[in-house]
Amino acid sequence: MNRSTLSLSVALGLALASGLAAVPASAAPVAAPAGSVQQYTGTAAEEAGNRAFYEAVMKSALAKQAASPFLLTVTVVYDASSAPTFRNQIASSAQIWNSSERNVQLRAGTNADFRYYEGNDSRGSYASTDGHGSGYIFLDYAQNRQYNSVRVTAHETGHVLGLPDHYSGPCSELMSGGGPGTSCTNAYPNATEKARVDSLWRNGLAPAGAGAAVTTAR
Repeated sequence: MNRSTLSLSVALGLALASGLAAVPASAAPVAAPAGSVQQYTGTAAEEAGNRAFYEAVMKSALAKQAASPFLLTVTVVYDASSAPTFRNQIASSAQIWNSSERNVQLRAGTNADFRYYEGNDSRGSYASTDGHGSGYIFLDYAQNRQYNSVRVTAHETGHVLGLPDHYSGPCSELMSGGGPGTSCTNAYPNATEKARVDSLWRNGLAPAGAGAAVTTAR
């Protein structure tokens, strides 16, 4: 839950365009030290990357929705085929968000707005985008063993929907990520987080740049 990048390799762009189920080159597996705990930390660059991911996903989803302009709920399509180990966690994460929101819903499909991948990476789990409507969530094996896996997945999916990290928050705040420690198992957004996502996606009319204005009081 601690890494976003602003650019993907050309190889990733080609893989996404062709629908290949390959781990992105920019997310090349990096072995984690034995017994280490994947910490959750954040930087300004990662925050910008999270905003870019949200903006790219919204742009992609709204472009597909243009054919049905009177629909008030935006559908964001994800592809979990490249993260088979986390199939259940991804489904649970989507169910959690779908039960929490009115204006945006997550659906599994092949014409995806973003994708999930899995592997080993010392950076932990993270969201990434190329800024042009394609992106992915990478789920790290070690981190998902140390922290509640559904919480990890729902947290990263929160970036897709426009929420920033807030590691100093309590366990009841989904976007506090691993800040509260490995004992925190809450995988649900709180009322403030749910309201923020609904506001961003209201009637599918929120401007793509709205993600840049996402802030969380500390």
